[in-house]
Amino acid sequence: MEISGKTFVYWNGPKPELVTTNLEILKEVINDKDENFPKDDVEGYLRILLGDGLVVSSGEKWVKMRKLANHVFHGQSLRVGKEIEVFEEFKHLTSDIISRTAFGSSYVEGKDIFQMLWKLTSIIARNAHKIQLPIFQTRDNVESEMIDRFIRKSFIDIVEKREKDSGEVDCFGDDFLGSLMKAHYSVDECYKVTMDDMIDEFKTFYIAGHETTTGLLSWSMFLLAIHTVWQEKAREESFNLFKGKNPNSHDLSKMKTIIMLIRETLRLYPPTLSLIRRSKHEVNLGKVKVPGNTRQHFPVLFVHHDTEIWGEDAHLFKPERFSQGVAKATNNNPEMFIPFGSGPRSCPGSNFATNEAKIALSMILQRYSFTLSPAYVHSPCEVLTLWPKFGIPIFLHPL
Repeated sequence: MEISGKTFVYWNGPKPELVTTNLEILKEVINDKDENFPKDDVEGYLRILLGDGLVVSSGEKWVKMRKLANHVFHGQSLRVGKEIEVFEEFKHLTSDIISRTAFGSSYVEGKDIFQMLWKLTSIIARNAHKIQLPIFQTRDNVESEMIDRFIRKSFIDIVEKREKDSGEVDCFGDDFLGSLMKAHYSVDECYKVTMDDMIDEFKTFYIAGHETTTGLLSWSMFLLAIHTVWQEKAREESFNLFKGKNPNSHDLSKMKTIIMLIRETLRLYPPTLSLIRRSKHEVNLGKVKVPGNTRQHFPVLFVHHDTEIWGEDAHLFKPERFSQGVAKATNNNPEMFIPFGSGPRSCPGSNFATNEAKIALSMILQRYSFTLSPAYVHSPCEVLTLWPKFGIPIFLHPL
């Protein structure tokens, strides 16, 4: 962007792509009041992973699934004295939480599904910039199809077990799985979902429901392990609020220091590095005339480090910039803070993920101090979300 400026066009294979960090264009496309900018179509291995789930669906189906998701996700064994790799630990923790919250199971019960989803995520990452020739059947093609069949069968088994245990439709439960099953058996066609719809949403929430929080918790621990003054401030707040006990939902909103830390972590290490939309037809965006079927690419990482918005210290860890909220931190441009997207297509689980991080960090801070291991190698990489390529080894010190 130093060479081409804040708005330019490049070709992603055969597809034109408008790349911009222009605030006015960002506002218009993300808010999308006239529904001119749907999400871009997903293809290949990513289609196998997400299907036509909430992340990529559109129209009436998206509205239907969004309502189900909003209902469920409305904001509501660490080893002591040793070096641990927190990214791997948090993968298991957040997987267990999303399993219990959304599907009434546990990580242990869904372990094979998670392992298959992580394999599929790895396949997506290593093929992200490759051109797929449909005439050739690669090893990754074969493995991804096998994974898809396995996940489909596993989900059907989970549904059948819930049906057997519950008996009546009204007894399917109020978690995400129960809501999907009730919709599946609904006589109202406007509410009804197919088994394929259920499987797509199952995959979407299993993978997205823990990926975001895993990264948020891991990068938060990394930053706090380095910036020990802020670690002490967060620990003091946790003790003052919870007196050494587990956090409760009533006091989560009283966390000021920890929410500043979480927001600054999401600014520096956002889960998703880009937001992609597509123009349905020719449209004017500011002074730019954009042809129909053109992708709009908003590089979140660049937006979050833009010195014109965040100041000359944009590359530094300074949680105090959020002391008076997002609007003040962004000079009254809250659209420039988009770790969970923005507008009608923002992530429905953002409050759930943030509260999950608040609870986990508070519980850790009241039990341990921690420092970064000398073995740590800083290498953030984009897989599906932003991962630490070589993990984050941390030394825990019991209080």
